Amino acid sequence: MRPIPLDSAIRLLNATTASTATTTLRQRKADLARSLVLCTREGLVAMPLVTMSLPVNVFITALVTKAWALPKPAIGLLSAMPFVANFVQIFVMPFIAKRCLPKVATVTAAALHLVSWVVLAALLSVIPRDRPDLAARWFIGWFFFSSCFSAVAGVAWNSWIQEWVPARLRGKYFGRRNRFLQISVLTFLLVTGWVLAHWDYAIPAFQGVILASAFLRVFSLRWQWSSPTRAHRPVPAAHPSLRAQMGVVRRSHSLLWFIAFGAVWSFAANCFGPFYHVFMFEQLKLSAFDVGLLSTVSALGGALALPAWGALLDRYGNRPVMAVSLLVWQLVNFLWCFLTPHSHTMVYIIWALGGMTSMGAIASAGFVLGQFTILLRLIPVEAKSLAIGLNLAITSLAAAIAPIVGGMILEAALARWSDALAVYHVCFVLQPVLALAGCALLLKVHEPQASSMTEVFGAMRNIRTLSGVLGLDFLVNYVFYRPTKR
Repeated sequence: MRPIPLDSAIRLLNATTASTATTTLRQRKADLARSLVLCTREGLVAMPLVTMSLPVNVFITALVTKAWALPKPAIGLLSAMPFVANFVQIFVMPFIAKRCLPKVATVTAAALHLVSWVVLAALLSVIPRDRPDLAARWFIGWFFFSSCFSAVAGVAWNSWIQEWVPARLRGKYFGRRNRFLQISVLTFLLVTGWVLAHWDYAIPAFQGVILASAFLRVFSLRWQWSSPTRAHRPVPAAHPSLRAQMGVVRRSHSLLWFIAFGAVWSFAANCFGPFYHVFMFEQLKLSAFDVGLLSTVSALGGALALPAWGALLDRYGNRPVMAVSLLVWQLVNFLWCFLTPHSHTMVYIIWALGGMTSMGAIASAGFVLGQFTILLRLIPVEAKSLAIGLNLAITSLAAAIAPIVGGMILEAALARWSDALAVYHVCFVLQPVLALAGCALLLKVHEPQASSMTEVFGAMRNIRTLSGVLGLDFLVNYVFYRPTKR
């Protein structure tokens, strides 16, 4: 056999290498495109179960007020469980992250969360309806374990997304994806409200909603697992010692003031927040379909308002825009103190002008978006993990304590005074007053220029959980980020 000349062999080797590189690049692009499509699909079918997992929604509120008339302190404690889970996952996630890939942790935790809901569907047939104290213990214990799985799945999902979705695509892709997901949320809210109201809150109706949502979630998990994602992130650099990070955080006075404000705000929003839906069911005699329709208006208003608020935040800064949006939002919330069972038209007007939805959702959307962007500027890059963990821990504890306190106050007041409507009206005064008082802490925050850090996802976990209380369901799967200017 005649030997191949050296220069010909080199050209052949280079051509083969180039061909292989081209094929690999095409395969990576194809895998990325396929993963993005599957990510959108799985989000669409995951949203029903994810939405039901929030501390306040049509399904949970109807369950504990219509099917089981739980005591007010028990409803408050039940609403606190997702925030307790947010606090617990701070200590659990580092061990999970060391032992599991983000994709594995996401699918495993989400699968366990799915199983917990199927277990609830079975338990609904045996939980006693004539013993509210015993039923409350069942529901609270179940919701705690279910919320732990949900919290781990949420943080792991964000880590997984940050791992394989290129930064240049996140803004456009997730903006489009969230618009599609909003269709799923709105459909779920309307259908669930109609089913529960049509079947007069019968136990099979609740079981049917759970099993249908769980069935859809199975497809979500299947598409997540089969998604051909590829990690693109570089190996992270070594982090400073814990002692050095603590020193950095102690010197970040504006960050500490902002965390204090976040704790006050979380307490104010969650103290009586879970009982707005209870008030509508028990005092205003609204049906689950009515509440679902109002929640639909909320989700649409907040989602449509985000781009406009983003422009205002960029132009005028986060602190003044947050203060104005919070002021408008909370002043309109005072109108809840004038609602009666004969003012159903006023309910829709309030939800259209402010309160928990529409303009209220628009104002709250600006406030929530401002919370993210100012937090992005305040967190020191040298101690990012510690600062995020500290912020989440303190705000989670405040948000967990709040509904327990609110439920105890409401129960004691209802036992002492016979006019339940007046009791709710007085309680609804406290929430905006506390929230507006917290502005004094916000005004102490000095807003620096934007830092070089481009991603914060764990710090916003409580905002996602609070979205059920605030009527901002579209924020549940939002991936908070600031696009890098090119």
